[in-house]
Amino acid sequence: MRHLGLGAAGTVDGEALDLAAASLAARIGLPVRRTPSFPAPTYAYDPRRRQFSSTLIMHHALARIPEGAEKLLVVTECDIFIPMLSFVFGQAQLDGPVAVLSLARLRQEFHGLPPNRSLFLVRVAKEAVHEVGHTFGLTHCPDRQCVMSLATNVAQLDAKGGDLCTGCAILMGETIRHLPPETLEASGGGT
Repeated sequence: MRHLGLGAAGTVDGEALDLAAASLAARIGLPVRRTPSFPAPTYAYDPRRRQFSSTLIMHHALARIPEGAEKLLVVTECDIFIPMLSFVFGQAQLDGPVAVLSLARLRQEFHGLPPNRSLFLVRVAKEAVHEVGHTFGLTHCPDRQCVMSLATNVAQLDAKGGDLCTGCAILMGETIRHLPPETLEASGGGT
């Protein structure tokens, strides 16, 4: 059966993982299966930056995509970066199989503010869909209410909506409908 894989790299907030799974299933339209936990991404730590390389985490995950999974989202508590930016909330291979999401900067406490659990969980839901959307070929959307709009800080993240706009939803639906036939046959839906 076609599904999305969702795995934790190290110890990760269980409620956040559950919410990411529910949000992905509702907005992407494929069931989500949790994978066994991945090791903590100590291999991706950059001591100069005191952050973790999202690219190395994704590379590590490529060899661990579960059988039958269309895409894999790896969630970590570690603060992640790409070389050209000081941080990222997540990173995905555009139209590729793997994405990574960091919970670190989604927490108010990271920014020196009092905890706000409900705000944290809303951010998790948005960013999980955003990163997995990239793996299905969706780029940043100019509609500021679309979950696929670019957010380079938490204010932008909080301002955008949690759903795909009409255009992005159509593109997502078309992409899923046109998955390779061998994938459909393997799920029992090809004949």
